[in-house]
Amino acid sequence: MRRNLVHCTTIRTVRDAWPTVTDTRSTRPTRAATLLLAAALAGCAATQREAPPGGPPMTAAEGRALVARLLPDGTADRNGWATDLYAALAALEIPATSQNICAPIAVIQQESGFRVDPAVPGLSAIAKKEIEARRERAGVPRIVLDAALALPSSNGRSYGERLDGVRTEMQMSDLFEDFIGRVPLGRTFFADRNPVHTAGPMQVSVAFAENLVTTRPYPYPMTGTVRSEVFTRRGGLYFGVAHLLDFRAPYDRYLYRFADFNAGRYASRNAAFQSAVTQVSGIPLTLDGDLLRYENGRPARDPGATETAVRVLARRLDLDNDAIRHDLELGTAEEFERMATYVRVLALADRAAGKRVPRAVLPDIELHSPKITRKLTTEWFAQRVDARYQACLHRLDG
Repeated sequence: MRRNLVHCTTIRTVRDAWPTVTDTRSTRPTRAATLLLAAALAGCAATQREAPPGGPPMTAAEGRALVARLLPDGTADRNGWATDLYAALAALEIPATSQNICAPIAVIQQESGFRVDPAVPGLSAIAKKEIEARRERAGVPRIVLDAALALPSSNGRSYGERLDGVRTEMQMSDLFEDFIGRVPLGRTFFADRNPVHTAGPMQVSVAFAENLVTTRPYPYPMTGTVRSEVFTRRGGLYFGVAHLLDFRAPYDRYLYRFADFNAGRYASRNAAFQSAVTQVSGIPLTLDGDLLRYENGRPARDPGATETAVRVLARRLDLDNDAIRHDLELGTAEEFERMATYVRVLALADRAAGKRVPRAVLPDIELHSPKITRKLTTEWFAQRVDARYQACLHRLDG
């Protein structure tokens, strides 16, 4: 065990020693080296334990006990939640501190109330509305859709009968997967893309989970799909904790991680960058954390508002448009903070303000979803979760 702990520490030191650069043309680790490092780190996850400052390493039993103590009163199956949450932290090599435990607890409270697959009011009507919208866009006659829904599904009931009875997102996701896989019209409507995008007790993005397993091994046996794992408690917590905590960011409060959980990694950092660009250029920007304009999920060729504003500063930054675009394309990665565009814009903003400007700002994003019936924002979400987070920390005093 001692030998393995030293080995994991050495690997983590190597990871931390990647070059720190500010030039857009800097040398970066090769893909092969990065994958080897990720695999080595993942291999440490089962045995690495973080020690409290000045104290002995926390045992797994102590870690689970701490999680159980911090869970809200009235949580059903406390031991099960404590086991799976602690296991997620251990597998991801995230220290089991009260802060790192309370952060996912707060998100779970907000998103599901500690129900693995919570019922969603009016979900059947929401699903029918989505199918009807797809039918209209595809130009399919209503009678054809009715005929498709009358077909027997994989469990013997018709798709229409199952649609009438959906109460949870897992039921709806399973229905769409069945419909897409067995009925040609389903593929016409959904092009193999299940419209249920988030799942599980932390409502983590299925796309995030599917991408994560390509970069680090999933710690549990997986007999089905990644999507089906996200709907389980163990999988939902593992992927949710990874999305929330398993990345470095220049944040002094968990509040900004909660915002990023809702808006995407580094959205709060990027909103602060946009604020700095506005301050230096005089061009007002929406602080939404999007540094590029996107079309069909990909960066558009033409510059968006933020890129245009940065280009106005090109001479003061001593960068050309290609270098600016190169750097802004890294806006969803930690590496952006080492790029010349970020470093020089923030330096100009600090100089103009006569002090260090914020490195994190809550993004200005209005939330849209068939499940949302009133105006909600990323700031609202982050503040709500932060209040739950603070309440969790206070339970240590109880």
